[in-house]
Amino acid sequence: MTHLDKLESQSIYIFREAYHSFKNLAMPWSMGKDSNVLIWLAKKAFCGKIPFPVLHIDTTYEFPEMLEYRDWATKHYDLNLIVKINEEARARGVGYETHDPVTVTHELKTVALQQVMAQHKWDALITGIRRDEDSTRAKERYFSPRNAEFEWDYKDQPPEFWNQFTTSVKPGEHVRVQPLLDWTEIDIWYYIQREQIPIPQMYYARPGKDGKMYRYRSLGCWPITKTVESNATTIEAIIEELKTTRTSERAGRAQDHHERNAMQKLRAKGFM
Repeated sequence: MTHLDKLESQSIYIFREAYHSFKNLAMPWSMGKDSNVLIWLAKKAFCGKIPFPVLHIDTTYEFPEMLEYRDWATKHYDLNLIVKINEEARARGVGYETHDPVTVTHELKTVALQQVMAQHKWDALITGIRRDEDSTRAKERYFSPRNAEFEWDYKDQPPEFWNQFTTSVKPGEHVRVQPLLDWTEIDIWYYIQREQIPIPQMYYARPGKDGKMYRYRSLGCWPITKTVESNATTIEAIIEELKTTRTSERAGRAQDHHERNAMQKLRAKGFM
């Protein structure tokens, strides 16, 4: 069994454990590379049909190309897609034009998630986070509980000896299930290459206005997501680039760097 086979098998096991353990779960989907690997694994885990809804938190600052991909993928994978916008926050004028990235991320993503969870009463969310993506995410567990206020106590994480996961929650609480926790960024790309998983073309390098080549390494809201200089126009080239780069994966995501420990603060309040 190869390294990718082991990761795939473990992820499918976690998917099935979550579906067995929780009565009402959903899977957030950002349309990024990790989210699309989750879609692929979920279809493998459940014989081609994902048996729970897929959730897109739409901040209204999505790249048009990402929305086009969302429409295509929803039909291609036959997804039960739920789209949620925090209309109340947008009506108050919350946006990148008037507020800092951390505030906008909390209002348009975390609070929107709280609103849609209150509506659907989900007791578990399957997310695509990885330990290597951010130091705060490295503290997560495969089944990571959140309290009724969506707060995450990263200083008091439950042990997971012998695959004994946290599967019981009190009213209003939920568990974040993380099938990709042990995957690395380069694992994701090797798997996309092996399985020929469709992804948004923004990950591949394109000419910029200055004549240099640029690509998106991580995708978020367009006002705060920047490209990195790159000549990688194929998956093979992306993999080779990742073997030598010293630039962090989320270097182009402004909300991560707005203030000290910004990501940890956001995640403690319920951010993905």
